Amino acid sequence: MFLLRDDSPLKSFLGTYLASLIADGENLLKTIEEGNSYFTDYSFLVFPFAKAYEGFLKDLFFRLGIISEREYAGHRFRIGKALNPELEKRFRHRESVYDRLANYCPGSNIADELWDVWKRGRNLTFHYFPQNHHKLELKEAKYLIIDILTVMEKALRDCKVEKKSAFYVQG
Repeated sequence: MFLLRDDSPLKSFLGTYLASLIADGENLLKTIEEGNSYFTDYSFLVFPFAKAYEGFLKDLFFRLGIISEREYAGHRFRIGKALNPELEKRFRHRESVYDRLANYCPGSNIADELWDVWKRGRNLTFHYFPQNHHKLELKEAKYLIIDILTVMEKALRDCKVEKKSAFYVQG
């Protein structure tokens, strides 16, 4: 099983470290599928893909000029806040990646799709809510993993990101 195809534009975009997270996730998924173990919650399968997704989004936003080098390299930039379409009006001009992405990729609803997958693949998957024990069945985790990889490829197409860029992160 290889979820990240060799001919995928995503493969050349990700760089070594993010691609290794995808490979780790594939190995973990394969191990679980071949084993006889049962888990209450399969959210852990999504983690390497969600971490790669976060790196992908930061790289995408930087390459498109949507965030600065300072935001990209800093520790304060939060994708969950910047990509949220419901960010408070007083922060939107300064911090909204959602608005800048929607303007950069006109005619596409990629900003909404990236937000939806972020919310489902990270926020709802890894946060604990005492009133709602959101847990994933194996099948749901696999669908979410596919959604993460699919929306990353779609973002590259819709925003017309070059296969090779002057900016490239190794390691």
